[in-house]
Amino acid sequence: MIRRVRLSPLDLLDVGLLGIRTRRARAAFSALGIAIGIATTVLVTGVPASGQAALLRELSALGTDHLQARAQSDPDSPAEFPEESVAMVGRIGPVTVASAVANTHALVRRNDRTDAGDGSGLTVLAARPDLLRAVDGKVRSGRWLDAVTERFPTVVLGSVAATRLGFADLPATGGPGPSVFIGDRWFTVVGILARTPLSPDLDRSVLVGWEAARDHLRFDGRPTVIYLRCRESAVEAVREVLPATISPVRPGQVVVTRPSDALTAKRATESNFATLFLGLAAIALLVGGIGVANTMVVSVLERRTEIGLRRALGAHRGQIRAQFLTESAALAALGGVAGTLIGTVATAGYATWQGWPVVVSVPATLAGLGGAVVVGVLAGVYPSIRASRLTPTEALAST
Repeated sequence: MIRRVRLSPLDLLDVGLLGIRTRRARAAFSALGIAIGIATTVLVTGVPASGQAALLRELSALGTDHLQARAQSDPDSPAEFPEESVAMVGRIGPVTVASAVANTHALVRRNDRTDAGDGSGLTVLAARPDLLRAVDGKVRSGRWLDAVTERFPTVVLGSVAATRLGFADLPATGGPGPSVFIGDRWFTVVGILARTPLSPDLDRSVLVGWEAARDHLRFDGRPTVIYLRCRESAVEAVREVLPATISPVRPGQVVVTRPSDALTAKRATESNFATLFLGLAAIALLVGGIGVANTMVVSVLERRTEIGLRRALGAHRGQIRAQFLTESAALAALGGVAGTLIGTVATAGYATWQGWPVVVSVPATLAGLGGAVVVGVLAGVYPSIRASRLTPTEALAST
């Protein structure tokens, strides 16, 4: 009585790799076809993703997460917000940073001998220490106001204000800087800002510390402009609740800028690129799968003698199917690993050459590798079934 023998996983793997070991050149070319498909998948997704990251970075620099709220002048009330309005805005969940400036209505002069009514068209603003974070500003020379300097008569000049007052850059020696005359006293210039494209009003401003403005310019602590940054996905929702949050009594007095048009462009870019990535990856995997199927069909035709001999020695159809499926999966896995490495290196090289961020999605790469194995198995189904249906007599007679 013939007993049915089951192959252990290790034996099945050994038999499945037999064709790869004995026909190395053919296996190498077969794996190369898979590698090219997977490398193409990684490349055609990684390069656009790197380009997308560079584009999104440029769009983000246009203020996609920025909002401004201004106090609208009213004949019956001054254009100011409640003193606690900045703290109230900071409590909104999606808001990451909130800061403010306030018009002190003081005049700035180069010295105390110039015309007392000539303010050079500049605005003296009280500023909070976290203002630069809220407007994405940079200091060109010197330093920004901090918890210490904001309490003393010191100022930071906007780029246009520095030019009009005759200051190019501050001395790099670290010594005392020049001074300007505001109101009835001297203020030391400690810094000059670079241009702030997102908030051009600050370029024409002289910025005084919040506490120093209270002590020396009779400032009452009520902001006139609030700058904030929030999560991009919640920009519209934050904009809707800002007026009532800033001024619960007079929400109509609050004018909030609309979200940047760059935000719409950024969202459209993300959506279009995601669709493109899926399409390119699917096409590349399909091409790789066709290559595996073609290779395995040819392999079955070439190895009819081997199949007939194994059937004659007692191998049943299930073992023949498992052998060819294992070989198909192994070829796909080898090609997938090689293709992933080739595609990753090529993507990194091209992105670096273009000056883009290198973006190679690990989940997408692993999914592509897993997809290659799945496609390899599916591509080997028909050849393995065809091989298993050959009878020993039919297979041996065809040699």
